[in-house]
Amino acid sequence: MSSARLAVLALLSLFIAAGCATQVDRIDRDQPQDLSGRWNDTDSRLVSEEMVSDMLRRGWIGNHRQRSGNRPAVIVGEIRNLSHEHINLNTFVRDIERELINAGEVTFVASGIEREQIRDERADQQQFARPDTAAQWGQELGADYMLTGTINSIIDEEGRTQVAYYQVDLALTNLQDNTRVWVGQKEIRKLIRRGLFRS
Repeated sequence: MSSARLAVLALLSLFIAAGCATQVDRIDRDQPQDLSGRWNDTDSRLVSEEMVSDMLRRGWIGNHRQRSGNRPAVIVGEIRNLSHEHINLNTFVRDIERELINAGEVTFVASGIEREQIRDERADQQQFARPDTAAQWGQELGADYMLTGTINSIIDEEGRTQVAYYQVDLALTNLQDNTRVWVGQKEIRKLIRRGLFRS
């Protein structure tokens, strides 16, 4: 085999190897990445930031403080995914919790599942921890308000063009008397143009 032919084969092998290799690049968390047009981490983060910011600007916090003298205690309840696609609600709920806690305007109460785990630990401490260090029963903080909501979507499609519409509705309810103290809505509309060779 000639040397020229060997060189061509070597170059072709390198080209194939490079094409088959997996490439991973770290990207900035704040840099939007829309690969499929579906709900993604950027949507989750931006929606939670905007909705919590709107919620904390409203008058219910001042009213609560004036009435009780304390910061309101908030718990995140059920947020339902009624959209057409699978959405990781745990990520969305964690984004909301982070925004609420870091804003410092409210006291945040752990969810029901987390409280059960904490109670198990507290029960364990009653038996095995030194008495002066064991957490006491009956000292939990009751939430004043519960945040609940839904994520809905509408898809409109023609050929390889699709419009995806997401609507997130959240509501904050007073646990004492069931009155709504805040209702928020955030909409996202995406225009998706599929490539010629993509399904």
